[in-house]
Amino acid sequence: MTGVNRLLASYRAIPPTSSVRLAKPTSNLFRARAKRDAPGLDTSGLTGVISVDAESRTADVAGMCTYEDLVAATLPFGLSPLVVPQLKTITLGGAVTGLGIESASFRNGLPHESVLEMDILTGAGEVLTTSPIEHPDLYRAFPNSYGTLGYAVRLRIELETVQPFVALRHIRFGSLKSLVSAMDRIIDTGQFDGVAVDYLDGVVFSADESYLCVGVRTATPGPVSDYTGQHIYYQSMRHEHEAADGAGGKHDRLTIHDYLWRWDTDWFWCSRAFGAQNPRLRRLWPRRYRRSSFYWKLVGYDQRFGIADRIEKHNGRPPLERVVQDVEVPIQRCTEFLEWFLANVPIEPIWLCPLRLRETPGSATGWPLYPIRPGHSYVNIGFWSSVPAGSSEGTTNRLIEAKVSEVDGHKSLYSDSYYPREEFEELYGGETYKTVKKTYDPDTRLLDLYAKAVQRQ
Repeated sequence: MTGVNRLLASYRAIPPTSSVRLAKPTSNLFRARAKRDAPGLDTSGLTGVISVDAESRTADVAGMCTYEDLVAATLPFGLSPLVVPQLKTITLGGAVTGLGIESASFRNGLPHESVLEMDILTGAGEVLTTSPIEHPDLYRAFPNSYGTLGYAVRLRIELETVQPFVALRHIRFGSLKSLVSAMDRIIDTGQFDGVAVDYLDGVVFSADESYLCVGVRTATPGPVSDYTGQHIYYQSMRHEHEAADGAGGKHDRLTIHDYLWRWDTDWFWCSRAFGAQNPRLRRLWPRRYRRSSFYWKLVGYDQRFGIADRIEKHNGRPPLERVVQDVEVPIQRCTEFLEWFLANVPIEPIWLCPLRLRETPGSATGWPLYPIRPGHSYVNIGFWSSVPAGSSEGTTNRLIEAKVSEVDGHKSLYSDSYYPREEFEELYGGETYKTVKKTYDPDTRLLDLYAKAVQRQ
């Protein structure tokens, strides 16, 4: 209760004329945010795991608890959240209000689907318990609202049983079509080569070199790899031989802990932008600084001082446009989108993560702010880099937004967006969002979603 009281006291200290925001020193958002002088919400008392119930396989977690701390509390019980986003400092509340995804999402959906109930601080300054039966309109609209409908104070989530190790097969494909077909079969059957699959994602290096990474939980002891040192995880999956029909592949093993955080050490592959993958520099780079939270600090310095643009200008090159996005595309249109992307956007590698909501068609009212269809398979496609800037702001990002809409996909809102308001509202909640907003934030103390996601307020 101390943390909640501190939160409410900080809410009351914010002037009525100022927007309510978190007083948070770090963020996993790539959107620039307007500077402000007003105080923010004090969430310093909402950072821990409240309890883990191994018998019911549930956990009560404070909204600002990081997944690193959550996993550290659940793994001793042989349990894990149903979906563990890739970066250690993502918070549980952040993954629910801003969406999250990982290699268990083809069977477990998105993090908000495992939330049994959550306490939300609304724009009206009330803490309400929400669930499928208590304030269900707020519960359903909260995912993808990015703090514009309130902030998660406490969440009760489902957990699942895990094993000490994950056995991996990295299967190479010579065409995108064959990779996507194999992914589709695994999603539908839950198996590969007759073995149940627990985790599934992939990496595209080029049109003729791509990989599916198939993970199987196991209790069998044996040697494991370590990608927190000199070896780099995404490079480890590469091999020369494309097996017939995707069979065979390169084998690897990790502890469950290291599997869950396999992408964090090098921020997928983005650490190369800082020189952390240079073998000579890597040997000197302290291990404690090879993690996403430290790279975020370097990004912050770049945004503050314009370092990358200064370097480009010094070398006689145009400034750069940041293209950092995750999009969900129906699996039937995935090959089309990837082929278009590789032909038009000079970014590689590309991350692939299949997704299917846990809900079945007609079983619930859905998630209105991110309305992908139950019973249908999607592929999250992630690409994170920069390209030469075009003639107008966001040239490449706008092209991508148009293509995503053309293939009936959706784009996450953690990074730059350029949609006109009418199109944005059609994609992200429309009248449903406005109704919930008016109900739980009647005085508009919280920002509007369009203002936050597109106008960067």
